[in-house]
Amino acid sequence: MRTGIKLLLELTAVIALISCTKIEGRQSSEPPVISLEQEEPIFRTKVNEPLTITPVVEHAGESAVYRWTIDGEVVGEEPSFTYVGVEAGSVYLVFEVITDHGQAQLELRIDVAPLKFPTITLVVPPQGFSLLQGEELTLEPVVNNAEGSVFSWTVNGAEVSAERCYTFSGEAVGEYDVTFAASNEDGTDSITFTVRVCTAQQMAFAWHFEQTAYNVALGRTVFIRPYAVENEFDAVYTYTVDGRPAEAPVVDTRYAGGDPAFVFAYTPAEQGEHTVEVTMTNSYTTRAQAFAVNCCPPEGTYRRSASGEAGWNKVYAFTAAPGQFVNEGYTAVTMEEACAYADGRMAGQSYVSLGGFGGCIVVGFDHSIENDGGYNLRIEGNSFTNSSEPGIVWVMQDENGNGLPDDTWYELKGSEWGGAETRCDYAVTYYRPQAPGQAVSWSDNEGNTGQIDYLASFHRQDYYYPAWIEADSYTLVGRKLKPRTEMVSANYWKNQDYEWGYADNFSTTDRLSDDSNQDAGVNANHFKIDNAVTYDGRPADLRYIDFVKVQTGVNAKAGWLGEVSTEVFGIYDYNLLK
Repeated sequence: MRTGIKLLLELTAVIALISCTKIEGRQSSEPPVISLEQEEPIFRTKVNEPLTITPVVEHAGESAVYRWTIDGEVVGEEPSFTYVGVEAGSVYLVFEVITDHGQAQLELRIDVAPLKFPTITLVVPPQGFSLLQGEELTLEPVVNNAEGSVFSWTVNGAEVSAERCYTFSGEAVGEYDVTFAASNEDGTDSITFTVRVCTAQQMAFAWHFEQTAYNVALGRTVFIRPYAVENEFDAVYTYTVDGRPAEAPVVDTRYAGGDPAFVFAYTPAEQGEHTVEVTMTNSYTTRAQAFAVNCCPPEGTYRRSASGEAGWNKVYAFTAAPGQFVNEGYTAVTMEEACAYADGRMAGQSYVSLGGFGGCIVVGFDHSIENDGGYNLRIEGNSFTNSSEPGIVWVMQDENGNGLPDDTWYELKGSEWGGAETRCDYAVTYYRPQAPGQAVSWSDNEGNTGQIDYLASFHRQDYYYPAWIEADSYTLVGRKLKPRTEMVSANYWKNQDYEWGYADNFSTTDRLSDDSNQDAGVNANHFKIDNAVTYDGRPADLRYIDFVKVQTGVNAKAGWLGEVSTEVFGIYDYNLLK
């Protein structure tokens, strides 16, 4: 009995001793203290990547209360917290520990970076690529977030290259499935397409025409031509007018940048409807295309007197090329809505951006603008030193008198007309992006491809592809000038000026001002109807005009500044403002 009592007394003493001793982390009488294993309270993660944060807490005890809050809302009640960011940005997180002896609080920041998985841009024709046996096809995809990526090319399932660019050799006739993939730690993108290696007999001939109907005043000439010809081989072209054989006149296209074999210059001998047909024959096929030519009354028949209103009175067409200002701050899903937008912008003394190469606007007036030999047109842009985005200017008479710009366009010759690198009938095809936030791909009739970059830091509308263009691709044709875009340093680009003859161009000749315009305000160029020329460069000798078209004249981009695009603030009859 004495032994049992002794053990009971000893056990009681031990319990009492324990109850009077502080146990760190369970029964501390000190307030809690929060610390981190890292110096700064900043954590970094990526979209959809879990991040677990476990601060070090001293003097908490078993009864401690933990609370994690974001914007005042409780999101966790454990010593650790796991956060998953669904979009890029910064989140501020507050961690609190509350005990019977006090409380502690720590603010943390979580920076969520976007996933930088590779995205591939490669312009592929709808039916894939076709090439002649023995030819080579160089494939140069653009890969965003390419740094750190691994590349792979496969042909019919077999890997053939681990480089970004690949040259396919068409050694054997047949059809090949080609896949290009790019991968990094954030994800993978791939594209698959068909390459057909063909004999000459299998290569399809193709030609493209900007128009198949013409209106032209009696005594004038129309120039019928395709803007792109594919696989002509040993083609021979023959022409008929109203069913009778016609000789193709020799056309001097040295300044136009075209090919004389494809140009048919037709001067109707009498008023009325005429039909011109061009037939191409090579060793493998024959193709024909008919054109309707309406020979209208002589110049002056539909001339209209000046009204006193100098400005345009209607926007007839606004066909923007893709660009960073397209669809931004406005909704236009039809051409009529796009024209109303452009008209309203200019009426409010704001700019209309024409987008990349070929983007254009067409306006008319309530009177005919006279050619007095001097400057007759005023077109306002926003050029300044080292910032010129040249627009080609075209003019038209209402030759058929119907009040619509459906007659013959004449280019106003500028300083680059005879330039060795100036191209006529240059054509760019733009392709609708597959998802919001993507660049717009393009291909041209010289075998080049590229893209209008998506500049998320500046312009975040879903698409830079015009919403009022219903087709998934469209082609713009016009004169292309050699770009004068130059990178001076990593963050400094110049778009240098041209001597004279272009809209939105900081010309020392036709601005008629020596203002430096450093604030990029409204800044006009002036134009002479006297400079209107026919396709082969001869003077058009127009005594007046009724319509004006301005079209972006370069295909270029200036790094982080994006595509070079002509801006127009307004178009005026300068005769009434002199």
